[in-house]
Amino acid sequence: MTKVTAQMSVSLDGFYAGPRHDGAGDWLHSAESHGFFRVTRWATEAMSWRERQGFAGGAQDVNSDIIAESFEAAGAYVMGRRMADGGEVPWGDEPPFRAPVFVVTHRPRPTVIRQGGTSFTYVTDGVASAVAQARAAAGGKNVAVAGGGSLVRQVLRAGLLDEFELHVAPVVLGTGMRLFDADLDVDEFEAIELTPTRVVDTPQVTHIRYAVNGRAPLTLDDRGRS
Repeated sequence: MTKVTAQMSVSLDGFYAGPRHDGAGDWLHSAESHGFFRVTRWATEAMSWRERQGFAGGAQDVNSDIIAESFEAAGAYVMGRRMADGGEVPWGDEPPFRAPVFVVTHRPRPTVIRQGGTSFTYVTDGVASAVAQARAAAGGKNVAVAGGGSLVRQVLRAGLLDEFELHVAPVVLGTGMRLFDADLDVDEFEAIELTPTRVVDTPQVTHIRYAVNGRAPLTLDDRGRS
């Protein structure tokens, strides 16, 4: 059965990148990118990630196996326009996805076809539509929400996410782009509850997979009262 999944690398204090870079200058030399590469270092050093990018080398270890597993499970992707635009040049003519990608945006653009099975379809009628189109294209595999963090929150807020995996890097950034924020619109008397289904720890990162149970009010302990 097709599941909608997402995964993000975060610091111990909950940031997935450094402070947002919106100005002029090279993103690779920004504070945002430095924070991002600190929390994703476990991935960029893994053999399976490097192979997908067309790079040589890398470690063949548990982290590499987890990346390979996620690529294999995905039949389609959903991502935000900022991520798609930022990756267009670095990904080149053969992006690593090898599957249809549906980009959530307010600005229309014709579908872009790349080598290796990757296509980018620009969806202007909302995140629910993008997820629905990705489900139809996934061929029974999972729909992977590729990011960035704002899009992951939109999917979670809309109740469309079935499974979520956090890759927690042993680093404290102190500031930056926070994964979970007030725009989740969680009521003061409710929470989005999750159930851990797998924990894999390595020296570089701890992988925690959750089933997303959805919003629920707090049920107080009756302290044994009959």
